[in-house]
Amino acid sequence: PWRQRLAKGHRQSPRHTRSAPGHRAPATRPARPGQRVTQPDGVPPLITIEHNERQRRSLLRRLRDAKLGAFKPLADFDWHWPQRIDRELFTELLGGEFIAEATNVVLVGPNGVGKSMLAKNLVYQAVINGASACFVTASDLLHDLAAQDSSADLLFEVVTRRYQRRPIIVTTYRSFAQWNDIFPNAACVVSLVDRLVHCCEILPIEASSYRLKEAQERAEQRKAARPKRAKKARDVPA
Repeated sequence: PWRQRLAKGHRQSPRHTRSAPGHRAPATRPARPGQRVTQPDGVPPLITIEHNERQRRSLLRRLRDAKLGAFKPLADFDWHWPQRIDRELFTELLGGEFIAEATNVVLVGPNGVGKSMLAKNLVYQAVINGASACFVTASDLLHDLAAQDSSADLLFEVVTRRYQRRPIIVTTYRSFAQWNDIFPNAACVVSLVDRLVHCCEILPIEASSYRLKEAQERAEQRKAARPKRAKKARDVPA
């Protein structure tokens, strides 16, 4: 009967057949949302290598743009030298939360106590953690601005543009009350300081000059070495 022939023909034409040797399998369909796809062997390591290389290049670029120059590592800072310094606060700042909160940081203290060293280490850690920064010295910024009568106004513009958006790290050996001496004819100094310290962590450092201490120690070492060199010279046979 025709029904039996049709059934036999249906059995003779299966829906799935084995591929012949060397036959290429058809391309897989795109994965549906949420469907897990197994990558070929070797793909995850390649992706990881490419990701790490991009991270490395990005870090090198940000370190170059930061213009930190040479500086001593934080491990070389003598925390026992200052008579007053809030080490706990500085450790918190290293965590980088002040960046997300757009909180300024001001390090205040006399010359030679490590303000720039601490500031550069703070910037360096921020860059390592993914932030972008640029370290500018007073000679690069204030000296150029001081050549113009509106130097304080221009500095005020810099602070205003970053106000509550991006943090600023400042080192100064003068108290804020003495900033009028830097810009004697400027009317915006009060507003400048007000915006700088509105959202700010102030880190005072009270200490004698550490640079002077190191210079005195080197001088004493050279003085102590002179008799030894003179004795060696006398012991040398003629």
